[in-house]
Amino acid sequence: MILTTGATWGICAACTAGVVARPFRWPEAVWAVSGATLLLVSGLLPISSALFAIGKGLDVYLFLIGMMVLSETARQQGLFDWVAATASIHARGSTPRLFLLVFVAGIVTTTFLSNDATAVVLTPAVYAAARKAKADPLPLLFACALIANAASFVLPISNPANLVLYGGTMPPLGQWFASFALPSLASIVVTFLALRWVERSRIAGVCATDVERSPLSTGGKAALAGIVATAAILLGASAFDAQLGLPTAIAGIATALLVCGWTRRSPIGIVRDVSWSVLPLVAGLFVLVEALDHTGVIGRIAAALRAMSADPVEAALTSGTLLAFGSNLINNLPAGLIASTAVAQAQPPRLVADALLIGVDLGPNLSITGSLATILWLQAIRREGEDVGFWRFLKVGAVTMIPALAAALGTRVLLG
Repeated sequence: MILTTGATWGICAACTAGVVARPFRWPEAVWAVSGATLLLVSGLLPISSALFAIGKGLDVYLFLIGMMVLSETARQQGLFDWVAATASIHARGSTPRLFLLVFVAGIVTTTFLSNDATAVVLTPAVYAAARKAKADPLPLLFACALIANAASFVLPISNPANLVLYGGTMPPLGQWFASFALPSLASIVVTFLALRWVERSRIAGVCATDVERSPLSTGGKAALAGIVATAAILLGASAFDAQLGLPTAIAGIATALLVCGWTRRSPIGIVRDVSWSVLPLVAGLFVLVEALDHTGVIGRIAAALRAMSADPVEAALTSGTLLAFGSNLINNLPAGLIASTAVAQAQPPRLVADALLIGVDLGPNLSITGSLATILWLQAIRREGEDVGFWRFLKVGAVTMIPALAAALGTRVLLG
């Protein structure tokens, strides 16, 4: 039993390290899928358990498919270039103003379309804006990555991890706002101030003002309408406590087909350019978590939650902080799944569950592999010829995430 547990933990740790470090520059999905395969081949995890784990992520897969198809459709129709030119014009030659506009756009996108949408929909537009304005793109790109997580608990739909943590049963919107409105505000404000300070030298000065903006094409207008409609659908689904994956997939695919029909273009180009590798990455992570569950670790976490809950404030601060940092080790989606199972077993006070959600949403701002949104963001900037290494991101993440986490958790505890 000890050898089996050690082997399982060793494989999971090695694969997590592979996802983080990307040896040989192999995609993250290769390491996650290799680990899942090794667990099956070695007999450490039954095939039935692996299939069950993969099935748990169905809603997440559908959600990602819809968002990625929607993003690629918008990109090919020039919507991102149009948004970029609009942002550059409104910056009026001020790089700090352009930075603020990008941050606000990230808040809106994350709140109403999810943090994954900020990664796959907004990031390419921001890169195009930086290029048109002749500004350093990295501070603007960092703004996309960090606000995607910092604003991801404004609404239940703002992060798929919210669905995972609450096991698909979300609190009513009134209760949600009572718990998270002020902590979200604290998270957003502190993240902005910290990032603005750490990147102050890069965003100082002026940017180009002579930016040309071509009229938005008919296909671009249709893609924009599809994005707005998707946001409305997600809000409606959230209000009725429905799963978000299928509506998002339908909206994204329908938008792509309508745009392709309108512009008389084949959808093959969209299918070819979508980053499909993120789906096996997510599936592999779910399998790794299932293997950890078989070692009994989740039961021990639940027992620890029960023991700490005698003092809800201490339990909230401790568990939220631990989960925030732990999400960077195994990604926040599987971390949220572990926390969800532990919460179901331990039944801690609401304050503790809320602190766990803040930790699993905001904590991933520390590292480049902390959340699926950040991994999607990394893939998006690589397509544009940019890249950010693990240590480069960590230096920014440590300065921004830690104070934002303290502010959000502290605010939630003060609310009682």
